[in-house]
Amino acid sequence: LETTTLKHIVMALEITDANFEEVVLKSDKPVLVDFWAAWCGPCRMLAPIVEELSQEFAGEAVVGKVDVDTQTKYAGEFGIRNIPTVLIFKDGKMVQRQVGVAPKNTYANLIKENL
Repeated sequence: LETTTLKHIVMALEITDANFEEVVLKSDKPVLVDFWAAWCGPCRMLAPIVEELSQEFAGEAVVGKVDVDTQTKYAGEFGIRNIPTVLIFKDGKMVQRQVGVAPKNTYANLIKENL
């Protein structure tokens, strides 16, 4: 039952070096990008928040994640030194940066400010 239910839930996109330009920079909607890594404890705390935001803003904004261990190009380009770091993009430009774990409403407000 769980597996069939999960198919209908919107999940945060896995953003890669290969699709970053298309998914993030060319989006006509604001984009929240969570730069994270599997070994990062605070990143694991942020993960459920990112998933909830992807559901709450489905159709209004794009919510995705970049694994900095396997997808290094844009993490380097945007100067990601500490994780988790969440960047907000609008019209192809990075407009906001949040380093470290913050309450869910902090991220929700960053999206709302850019809708």
